[in-house]
Amino acid sequence: MQHEAYRDQYATIFNDGKGVVAISISSDPVDALASWAKDANFPVLFASDTTGDIAAQYATTGMGIGPMKQFYKRVVFVVGPDGRIAHVIRPFAALSQDAYVELDSAIDQAGRKGK
Repeated sequence: MQHEAYRDQYATIFNDGKGVVAISISSDPVDALASWAKDANFPVLFASDTTGDIAAQYATTGMGIGPMKQFYKRVVFVVGPDGRIAHVIRPFAALSQDAYVELDSAIDQAGRKGK
């Protein structure tokens, strides 16, 4: 599945959590998200955005047609040590290994800029 790729590549991409914090923001309710993340043994942090406020602020919603009039796009923001967004991957193709290569490179570059 898509989310397992983050988990399974965590040590490599996110430097095993050393100096890197990964936060996944979802529209799922807090209780459901926490239960799911715990059961799947995810090493990243999760946040719930049930109101869509964060999605609106960072333009991670899209417009569809029919019952999917509004949907959330998978977007990855890499934030550097200075607290600024250093790289944006929009959309993030979670099923493509190339997306993880790009993410790994962006994290490395952001980390080097902070040194």
